[in-house]
Amino acid sequence: MFLKTLSIIAAIAVFSGSAYAQPKKVIADKIVAQVGDKIILRSDIYNSILDAQREGVPLPPNPECVLVERALIEKALVLQAQKDSLPMSEEDVEAELDNRIRGFIMKYGSKEVLEEVAGKSIYQLKEDFREPIKEQKLSMQMRNKIVESVKITPNEVRDYFDKIPKDSLAFYESELEISEIVVYPKANRDVESYVTRELNDWKKQVEDGTKKFEQLAKSYTEDPGSKEAGGQYSINKNDKFWDPAFISAAFKLKEGQVSPVVKSKFGLHIIQMVSRSGDDAVIRHILRIPPVTDEEVKDAVVKLDSVRSKIIAGSIGFGEAVNKYSEDESSKFSGGRKQGRDGSSFVTIDQLDKDLVLALKDLKPGQYSKPIAYADERGKKAVRIVYLQTRTEPHRENIKDDYSKISQRAVEQKKNDVLEKWFKSHIPNYYITIDKEFAGCSSVKDWLGNSVAANP
Repeated sequence: MFLKTLSIIAAIAVFSGSAYAQPKKVIADKIVAQVGDKIILRSDIYNSILDAQREGVPLPPNPECVLVERALIEKALVLQAQKDSLPMSEEDVEAELDNRIRGFIMKYGSKEVLEEVAGKSIYQLKEDFREPIKEQKLSMQMRNKIVESVKITPNEVRDYFDKIPKDSLAFYESELEISEIVVYPKANRDVESYVTRELNDWKKQVEDGTKKFEQLAKSYTEDPGSKEAGGQYSINKNDKFWDPAFISAAFKLKEGQVSPVVKSKFGLHIIQMVSRSGDDAVIRHILRIPPVTDEEVKDAVVKLDSVRSKIIAGSIGFGEAVNKYSEDESSKFSGGRKQGRDGSSFVTIDQLDKDLVLALKDLKPGQYSKPIAYADERGKKAVRIVYLQTRTEPHRENIKDDYSKISQRAVEQKKNDVLEKWFKSHIPNYYITIDKEFAGCSSVKDWLGNSVAANP
């Protein structure tokens, strides 16, 4: 089947691309397959496997066969995308290149270490990535174009479901749809002033040479993500996940300079610029979170109790209340909704923190909890209202309770059928060669059937 691996193209592409950051490849190279003028190298296949093994990425059985098929599929889609003149934004490619390089810099700790490990400059690494990223984007565009008109009817969903053997139907634990409004109590001004003085004192110690910034960070920072690294991060000026105030303050610094105290959504910081190259920089920081007292927590509880009363009275909708009052950025723009591991709106009990599980114990669907004080995953004190929208009982998959899940699988199956048909009609039009090394791969047998010059 041409499409045996289409569903895992994206996952494999993640680790196959990592080959470009690894030094001293030792796999002997040659062309092992070709579609039109697009070649596939032996090193593309086996170095990807080596990289995945280094990273601990689970590999499918016969990974070399899976990767060859993936590469053949991608090359065919790229050729058709070029033939159809699908647009390719150089800005999108450049943005993806920057993201890829930043990921490696964060992994290795600094630009200099990355260049040393890779044996290449950042510029050379970006050029190595450029064509593979273009091809990945083009192949995905072409795939989306082929299936863009695929829709599914309720009758087709039911037909799909009826063909599933009854003893193969999934069993679901209880699932819930939950939304919440979260506020973070603010420390009082006296406490914040004390922490500010503390940070200013450390800043002076660094500036007069009595202490090293990284030593202070290891001892005092409350950022667990950088504590062992002496507060160090590799950052980019355009990264969206950094607090704007933090990024702005960092990029005002000269190398070696320490910032005044900076207030972000996480707490108070001092920042030291270690090195900078354009929009990329290596910085160190010390984070201190001004402690919140029981009094501030009580104030937040009173505030949310008032919000809850308005929701129950119908004077404000829950979604509107989330937008107006919630301070949890991860859910603020999704109506406060918790997301499951699969990205859906359904979560299971094991995906929730123990405080939330307790809050849900006596709630019925459609009810709102009273304000509950808790500590978030960073240990920061917070107060929330929980809205339980739905709760399912443990059950075997059925069309009534699980229609949306079944429908998603059914439409994916229909898309794969359309892609299968497309490949069968288009592959004979391409010049294809496959090396005898991969002739035993069952996943490429349809490609071998259309190979015009396979090695004997």
